[in-house]
Amino acid sequence: MAAARHSTLDFMLSAKADGETILKGLQSIFQEQGMVESVHTWQDHGYLATYTNKNGSFANLRIYPHGLVLLDLQSYDSDAQSKEEIDTLLNKVEERMKELNQDSTGWVKRLLPIVRGGAIDRYWPTADGCLVEYDIDEVVYDEDSPYQNIKILHSKQFGNILILSGDVNLAESDLAYTRAIMGSGKEDYTGKDVLILGRGDGGILCEIVKLKPNMVTMVEIEQMVIDGCKKYIDVLDNLKGDCYQVLIEDCIPVLKRYAKEGREFDYGINDLTAVQISTSPEEDSTWEFLRLIPDLSMKVLKQDGKYFTQGNCVNLTEALWLYEEQLGRLYCPVEFSKEIVCVPSYLELWVFYTVWKKVKP
Repeated sequence: MAAARHSTLDFMLSAKADGETILKGLQSIFQEQGMVESVHTWQDHGYLATYTNKNGSFANLRIYPHGLVLLDLQSYDSDAQSKEEIDTLLNKVEERMKELNQDSTGWVKRLLPIVRGGAIDRYWPTADGCLVEYDIDEVVYDEDSPYQNIKILHSKQFGNILILSGDVNLAESDLAYTRAIMGSGKEDYTGKDVLILGRGDGGILCEIVKLKPNMVTMVEIEQMVIDGCKKYIDVLDNLKGDCYQVLIEDCIPVLKRYAKEGREFDYGINDLTAVQISTSPEEDSTWEFLRLIPDLSMKVLKQDGKYFTQGNCVNLTEALWLYEEQLGRLYCPVEFSKEIVCVPSYLELWVFYTVWKKVKP
């Protein structure tokens, strides 16, 4: 499948750069490609030149009075020849701009093209709003469940990546995430009772089972996530074992039932959702969910137990602060610590929380 390419060149010239000189200097390059020029001018806002080609490609050249010059070129890659022609055009423009820029203290920068409409979507945003191009070469699973869209994409660097409703969840490379949400190797799970909320790929469960717990109960609402990960990420084999069980249920009624029964756990691990990016908790139902889950979890946690959960990207300071504020509103007083870990496939630093009941005086 051919795709549309959006290529960009950015230039910063002297503030005294002459827009007409730039237009004339680049005109012959576009003419050689058979592109038709149309120029718009504004007295105080510079120039906009558009160049169109009979093959459907076009370029926008924007020249601002303060010296910034932007060239955006869009084309449809139907064959290797058209891609080569585009690269040749961009190379010539870049060289000509460097010549025009020799006497000024500016810069010329060529950005990598963004490819739209391809058979594989390689672009996914980070939590703090940066666009990342992954080295994805195959869609191995793509299904809609009653709750969400489930994708598993293969990356050359990170292995298979689980993406839920457009959000990068976890990759085969991300053992650092699993270790962090288990306490980073500082906890002794031997003979302990553990409750895991979410994490349908089974990675946390499998790592804890290696540590010889008494019993691990994992509650996951999404059977299709388990099925997809079982086939393509190859972590969780069975829903029940000698020291673990997986319940395909909504965790909220399960937590309420356990609290009513007086059941308690040494460790609770919540991997249901990240802290909301939204900073308006009063208006967002997800914030209500983020308050409810730790509150119910504390009710089934032993007095000396620990509760682990992910936060979000370290750059989202306001959202993280709001989450910490919610921890101060639980039914019992708690204390917490946090750890910052680099998760490979996230390409950003991630915050993890350890929460425990405050010791009674």
